Amino acid sequence: MCGITGCVSFDADLTRQQAILDAMTETMACRGPDDQGAFVRTHAALGHRRLAIIDLPGGTQPMSISTPDGDIGLVYSGETYNFRELRETLAAQGHTFRTDSDTEVVLHGYLQWGESVVDHLNGMYAFAIWDQRSEKLVMVRDRMGIKPFYYYPTPDGVLFGSEPKAILANPSVPKAVDADGLREIFAFTKAPRWSLWKGMYEVLPGTLITVDRNGIRERTYWRLDAVEHTDSQDDTVARVRELLTDIVDRQLISDVPRCVLLSGGLDSSAITGLAAARLARDGERVRTFSVDYADQEENFVPDEMRDTPDSPFVREVAALVRSQHEDVVLNPAQLSDLSVRRAVITARDIPAGLGDMDTSLYLLFKAIRAQSTVALSGESADEVFGGYRWFHDEVVLKADTFPWLAFDNALTGERLWQIINPELRQRLQLENYVADQYAAACAEVEHLDGESEVEHRMRTVCHLHLTRFVRNLLDRKDRTSMAVGLEVRVPFCDHRLVEYVYNTPWSLKTFDGREKSLLRHAAEHVLPRSVVERVKSPYPSTQDPGYAANLQQLGKEMLTERDSQLWGVIDRPWMQRAVEQDPARMEAHVRSGLDRAIDLYTWLDLYKPDLQLG
Repeated sequence: MCGITGCVSFDADLTRQQAILDAMTETMACRGPDDQGAFVRTHAALGHRRLAIIDLPGGTQPMSISTPDGDIGLVYSGETYNFRELRETLAAQGHTFRTDSDTEVVLHGYLQWGESVVDHLNGMYAFAIWDQRSEKLVMVRDRMGIKPFYYYPTPDGVLFGSEPKAILANPSVPKAVDADGLREIFAFTKAPRWSLWKGMYEVLPGTLITVDRNGIRERTYWRLDAVEHTDSQDDTVARVRELLTDIVDRQLISDVPRCVLLSGGLDSSAITGLAAARLARDGERVRTFSVDYADQEENFVPDEMRDTPDSPFVREVAALVRSQHEDVVLNPAQLSDLSVRRAVITARDIPAGLGDMDTSLYLLFKAIRAQSTVALSGESADEVFGGYRWFHDEVVLKADTFPWLAFDNALTGERLWQIINPELRQRLQLENYVADQYAAACAEVEHLDGESEVEHRMRTVCHLHLTRFVRNLLDRKDRTSMAVGLEVRVPFCDHRLVEYVYNTPWSLKTFDGREKSLLRHAAEHVLPRSVVERVKSPYPSTQDPGYAANLQQLGKEMLTERDSQLWGVIDRPWMQRAVEQDPARMEAHVRSGLDRAIDLYTWLDLYKPDLQLG
């Protein structure tokens, strides 16, 4: 895993700016608690913080190779799951290796194939290579965007980092946020390249960026293409099972303790079952962790998103696979603790507004990190296999906007926009912004000739989720886990599986009349029947009114600060009404609005940004 940062300046001598590089690198100490290092040449400086996962003594970074024409330096974050095969291929080409790490394999791969090394990699990664031979920086992000990566163009080069905070630590970068940056906080469209911070951009997934004296150039090396699917139903299920088995096997490779996140849903249970089967061959039991809320099972009330509590299903899976299981049980006080919220917002660099679903995830990861360094997650299965409820809602599917906004589950959409200061809302023009983003996203979808109306629409919906919606969730997962030094791997984001299932017709994805038919049948051999039959239930959220009451108390305290910068963003009268409601009867969109407002208040206090919203 790790954190990377650095800068290229063709008009300066960066050997004299070591202190600045060190400050940028230090911002990511939580991503890499085990070691740090630097590679500094006249016009390039690379910094690295390491979380040791593979080859603990030998994987120190930055790594470099000296050639007669100049040095090549690499800083790398993530995992290359096929590094053993690549190592054999490169060894056959005459390469020799000093370590057993995947990072060295990537470096030698660049020496052998140049920028085409990206075509050989299977994994999750963000890395930067300084090639002194041609005075060129190469920045690469994995195909699905599992690992974060940002850059900031400068007049004579570029700054980059795994997280915005690394770039913001450079004194030349202003902490400015304009209306274009703020819109996405409320719109939830995951606009390409958006970073919130003015002048800073996200490296797009599946993209390679080069920086040299001629400027910055971007090349897409992977995208979702439309390919005709010719396999039968049985063959498709078998292929999905084969891919998942291989993916989990690869992603269990680690030189440190690993575990699986288990929610009791189909996705995480499938990963748990496959991991347990693989580890059992080595006489090892899988370790599993779940998050739950105090008294949630006893007092659970079904809502539009969740029909059942998770706990009974978690117990059945854990019993079936005989895992070493632990429940992390949280209460309202922990979930609303401002110190925890500050940690989450510091990790994410943005006021995300997901409230207890963010803080609980952070607290879960913190508890896991005490026992494991690597965790496998079921994240992204809904995007790959079509599991969300709105995939199967005809009204939502006919709406001329992003399906998750049309569904309006109180976390996104126009009901939430009511919290915005009316003057700012008028300036933001969120309705137009969302419409423009939706049109642009749909225009990127490639279709096959002769697709039926249903298949045409569902290919578009799947593409929107795999190129927009899932990227928000992957960023959340990475940033909250790495904030405590935990590496979370996401088997369902393996690009081979994504490509294959994406091109499977919607009729096959739902062949048994239910959501995620392919996954359900591909993994049923490792699951209890109750989980195979369970209806989709998203990540759990507390139903305890004590949490809403705690939010209201925080809101009352914020209202005492009449001159707060917050009231330029949030509607103060809305806040006044929200804190006066009965917490036991509070609607979901009001609670979500309170969470969003408190996140904004915390973010403003932490970052003290220059808001340029005029």
